Amino acid sequence: MLNIPRETIGSIIRKFKAKGTVETLPGRGRKKMLTSTAVRYLKRRVEKSPRVTAEELRKDLSDVGTEVSAQTIRRTPRNEGLHARTPRRTPLRSPKTKKSRLQYAKSHVDKPQKFWDSVLWTDETKLELFGPMDQHYVWRRKNKAYEEKNTLPTVKHGGGSIMLWGCFASAGTGKLQRVQGTMNSLQYQEILDDNVIQSVTNLRLGRRWTFQQGNDPKHTSKSTRAWLQIKGWNILEWPSQSPDLNPIENLWWDLKKAIAVRKPKNVTELEAFAHDEWAKIPVDRCKTLVSSYASRLKAVITVKGCCNSF
Repeated sequence: MLNIPRETIGSIIRKFKAKGTVETLPGRGRKKMLTSTAVRYLKRRVEKSPRVTAEELRKDLSDVGTEVSAQTIRRTPRNEGLHARTPRRTPLRSPKTKKSRLQYAKSHVDKPQKFWDSVLWTDETKLELFGPMDQHYVWRRKNKAYEEKNTLPTVKHGGGSIMLWGCFASAGTGKLQRVQGTMNSLQYQEILDDNVIQSVTNLRLGRRWTFQQGNDPKHTSKSTRAWLQIKGWNILEWPSQSPDLNPIENLWWDLKKAIAVRKPKNVTELEAFAHDEWAKIPVDRCKTLVSSYASRLKAVITVKGCCNSF
């Protein structure tokens, strides 16, 4: 009637007569190596000390009589949602720097959106021909790591690179210019003279716009400060070691990803692709980054001047 083996029927009937049920009973399979208490200990330890190693955790448990492998240790936090990852690199920040960032965030968090929409955000970035945006993972079989299709060719010093200065506002991307050689204060001033006012005009920031720049020495040198004073621009005060507070960093990331997809073969193509992809960045992307700036400041306040996740 059921079209299943007679032996299966017999096994089910015998189990029901002996156990009173045909459900899978508890206690079957391999026993867990760690008690719930040990699992909770590992979770607390990893959350409190993210840099602790699996071997150190294994020794801790061994000292209290629980012998397990390092692999079991690694698997347990993973099952609790704690995964081993390469730590994000952030600028080294002193207590003074953290205090400065916190003060900046607190003094600007209540600025109206209209103010942020009138800010021209600026920065420089380096593009490498074979940069870190290239794919770092491949699917391969064991002992096949050095097959050509599974390797990532590298070239000393990135195989050639260019430095770019760029700007953007809520209304979209502004001018993008290549920096020739090593930029000093004089070249920086020339770049600003050639690009800032034109970008402000193109983006229609109005008369009461604000200029943002980082605290690089060429930005804050005596000659640059005097030059900016002559220009009469409204300068946004800026805390040191704060690239995470500049939303243009997000656009640089977008730009590098887009260029990596196109795989430029030389520096000339690298520069051409950069200008092309910079112009393609959607206005909505720019607007979203600026409209969420208050949230960025609130995040800095929450972590008391440390790095935020934007």
